[in-house]
Parts: sequence; C-alpha cells; structure tokens
Amino acid sequence: MTVIGLAATEGMLHFELAMTFEIFARDPSGLADPWYDLRVCGPGPVRAGRFLIEPDAGLDHLADAGTVIVPAIEDVDAPIDPRLVDAVRRAHRAGARLVSLCTGAFVLAEAGLLDGLTATTHWAHTAALAARYPAVHVDPDVLYVDNGTVLASAGKAAAIDLCLHLIRRDHGSTVANAVARRLVVPPHRAGGQAQFVATPVPDREDHPLVALLPWAMERLDQPLTVEDLARQARMSSRNLARHFHAVTGTTPLQWLSAQRIRRAQELLENTGDSIDRIAAAAGMGTATTLRRHFHRTVGVAPDTYRRTFRAT
Repeated sequence: MTVIGLAATEGMLHFELAMTFEIFARDPSGLADPWYDLRVCGPGPVRAGRFLIEPDAGLDHLADAGTVIVPAIEDVDAPIDPRLVDAVRRAHRAGARLVSLCTGAFVLAEAGLLDGLTATTHWAHTAALAARYPAVHVDPDVLYVDNGTVLASAGKAAAIDLCLHLIRRDHGSTVANAVARRLVVPPHRAGGQAQFVATPVPDREDHPLVALLPWAMERLDQPLTVEDLARQARMSSRNLARHFHAVTGTTPLQWLSAQRIRRAQELLENTGDSIDRIAAAAGMGTATTLRRHFHRTVGVAPDTYRRTFRAT
C-alpha cells in the first residue's frame, strides 16, 4: 500500500488540500487493491483559508511516505516554513516521490529538489519561480511535468490532472478513468498540453469539432489523416488545425496519437489480445509501430505495461 503524506502548513490553499484528500483518501469501490493510505501531516492545527485542518501526524512523518504531496501556498512572497522545507528534503532523501500542486512548486524549489529539473506552476507565478530559483527550468506552457520521482503541476484543474496521472502510473488507465468519472472530469489531459486554451470545449452545439471528435474516436482503427478529418469537418486542413488548437490545445495529429495510445492502454489492461491485434485496433498498423510510439509516450514497452496493469 502506497502511503501518501499530504503536507499541511499555515497559509496553504484549501482547494488543493481538499481535492487531494477527495482523490486519494477514497477507495474507488475495490477497483484497486490495495488503495492509498493518505495521511495529513503538519506541525499542528493549521488554517487553510477559512478552514481549520487537524493533521493526522507531524511533518516528520512525511519521511515515512512513499509519495509526498505539497499543496499550493497562498502567498508566494511570504517566507516558506523552514520546518516544511526540511521535512520535504528528508522525505526525498528517504526515497519518497515528491509532488507539488500549483504554487507548492516554490516549496520544492526552496528545498533544492527542482534544481536542474523542469517544473511548472500556476501561469501567474512562473516568472517569479524562474527568477527566484534560476537553477530550475520553469516551463510556463504545460499542465504538469513528470520527472520520475519529482512532479509538478500548474493551477487548480491541472492539479487534478496530475493526481489522475499518478493513479494512472500506479494502477493503470482503467482505475484512473473510474476515478475521473466519479469526479466528473476529463479522464486524461497530457501534461504537455498548454495551460492556456482559448476555448477549452466547443462553445456551440454546431461547432465542427462537436461531431468530429466522436466520429474520429469510432474510427481509431482506420488510417485517419489530417485531410480525412478536414474533409469530414468540411473545412481546410489549416482551418481544422486552428480549431483543434483552440479547443484541445494541440494539433490534430497529436490528438489522434494520444487517443490511439489510450485505446492501446485500455486493450492491454482489459483484453488478452496480441500486440499485433491491439496495434491494428488502435490504428498503429503494426506491433513495431505500436511499441515505438507506446514506449516514447508511456515510458515502457506494451508488454511491460500489460504485466504491470493487467491484474488490476
């Protein structure tokens, strides 16, 4: 069972605290066994916004956790509690996976845990993070960053995306999708997606992508091209690319590739189909192509992914 230490100190924002508790403290109806053991760790009763938080344990217990999550801090210009910084450092030395949500990145940076790594935070504070900690490569244009054992997210909705990404890493996409359905949020937004999307969802029922996206999802096994999508949407490829970027924050080909990888993940988890059959069903053509794209995107080979998540 993965123990999650949720750091709670004075001046943290209640949304990220409550959201993390909601996601990781509730067992999703036996889909993953064992689930997480979440413990709120703090120096004593602390106030988050207008709420008083009573921790389960002291900050020193963060060193006992497999994953430590640092929620957002309200005032990035205020001194960061040195007890928290020290506790985070000790947890890292003990081998914990460190996760910052929104402006919690300032805590990890203060502890020196982001030096030499790529990180992000809420777009309004990326410039301050970069200026204060020049050893950190701050990317202001992504939802979250996964460095393996150190992860960071942008603002509030991106924090949910990163938490779902953690569940996907630990338990597979089926469990992560079930949690997303319970939360009524999108099951997956890639970390590299832009923080700013002018229109996050089609704003009219007659928007061309309202019909096009489901149409493409039903045909992932077919060799769809940008020209095929543009023809179905009755627009030029350039106009389609503009609509896609406005709605999804990415290009048509990148969106198609992401959907195909997700389809392959679901089939690897839930079927005994061969890699060749899954490659065909996901529109990758051959097992060689699937293995190349899957490893580049997910970080492991399809066979390894199946061995990890099939039982779950």
